[in-house]
Amino acid sequence: MRGTSRIIRIPRSPDGYVTTPRTRRAAALLAAGVLAVSLTACGGGDDDEDKGGDKGRGGGTSGTVTLPKLDGETLEVAAVWTGAEQKNFKQVLAEFEKRTGAKVTFVPAQDPIINFLGSKIAGGAPPDVALLPQPGAIKQAVDKGWAKPLGAGATKELGKNYSQGWQDIGKVDGKQYGVYYKAANKSLIWYNAQVFENAGASEPKTWDELLTTAQTVYDSGVTPFSVGGADGWTLTDWFENIYLSQAGPEKYDQLARHEIKWTDPSVKEALTTLAEVWGKKDYVAGGPSGALQTEFPASVTQTFTGGDQPKAGMVYEGDFVQVNIGETKAEVGTDAKVFPFPAVGDTAPVVSGGDAAVILEDSKAAQALATFLASPDAAAIQAKLGGFLSPNKAIDPSAYPNDVQKKIAEALIASGDDFRFDMSDQAPQAFGGTPGKGEWKALQDFLKNPKDVAGAQAKLEADAAAAYGN
Repeated sequence: MRGTSRIIRIPRSPDGYVTTPRTRRAAALLAAGVLAVSLTACGGGDDDEDKGGDKGRGGGTSGTVTLPKLDGETLEVAAVWTGAEQKNFKQVLAEFEKRTGAKVTFVPAQDPIINFLGSKIAGGAPPDVALLPQPGAIKQAVDKGWAKPLGAGATKELGKNYSQGWQDIGKVDGKQYGVYYKAANKSLIWYNAQVFENAGASEPKTWDELLTTAQTVYDSGVTPFSVGGADGWTLTDWFENIYLSQAGPEKYDQLARHEIKWTDPSVKEALTTLAEVWGKKDYVAGGPSGALQTEFPASVTQTFTGGDQPKAGMVYEGDFVQVNIGETKAEVGTDAKVFPFPAVGDTAPVVSGGDAAVILEDSKAAQALATFLASPDAAAIQAKLGGFLSPNKAIDPSAYPNDVQKKIAEALIASGDDFRFDMSDQAPQAFGGTPGKGEWKALQDFLKNPKDVAGAQAKLEADAAAAYGN
């Protein structure tokens, strides 16, 4: 459940971690494109894997990709998705079952998924396919000998339907291992429209304007921000948006590769800026201790429940917030609106994330599922259900259920090859993707004590150096 996006060709550094260099001009064009959108107005693989199948097998529905007959075959698919996100993905798997005759079982995984998969593999029962939320996790799966290369069918679908950038972040050492089935725009702030109306607050475009808006909401009697601090990844996303906008894309890439230290002055500046929200008395719902006990889903729902007096007026996170808004009575586009993360520096940030399907147990059925997930047929099913964004450029934007999501999707596809992938997702999992450790824990500690910028930097650097090995 982890990112936006504008996409760039994504080279890999010698250690295999994904980097995404782009110029400031490209960043400015990207931000302009996103801001121009009026969001609130509305293996081994068998070469014959495509043979012998029929479109719409058993269901009479047509599709863009031919799948094989797989009667009697079984598959297990693991992902960390829960709640509505898991429920919606199961509908995609059900369509695959209908069209092939295979039986697919969803296996709920825990974060970090690499550790979960390691225990499954050690026990001799790995899932056939796993959805990995970090490029670093894909590389780890390859390095450990778990991941299997995609076959001709999936590779062909990727070539037809994905920009080069989204293909490249699924590669390790030039081989295609991942299908980025799900993307996310992680540079959005969602707000309770009634709260803004009552307060007379307006959508900000800069960080200073965001602070003014927050004060206006506070003065109206509502806490400005809801923060899901119990889930450390939400805190890394806050930092990354500020850092990208303030320090710029070149520094962002250097920090992502640990070519500069977390004790760098640019990190100090970003943490100091972040403390203007986290450290402001009564700006965060429940205060630091309350936020650290609030999981991401609750951070969203408490913003859109409670009538005129919700627990907060705004919540930061990606387009997937819509899934959680759907658990309330609020309607996206009317009760729940959204604006791009404001510019802290010269340009507004655009941070992306995503989940890639990776084959662990190579078979005709596993390759067929990867092929299906790389097609617009699969993504269009989940797009219609909301709270989902696909980097697949072959999807008709009309598949998205509301104008807000449609415009977010159109902006993503229009960006082509120009984006920054989530920094923590590029890091070794020990630093950027493990609950209670590394960056997640260091930023949770910083949320608890936003005055200790130097202490946070020292902890971040020590953990990063250990994880990167430099």
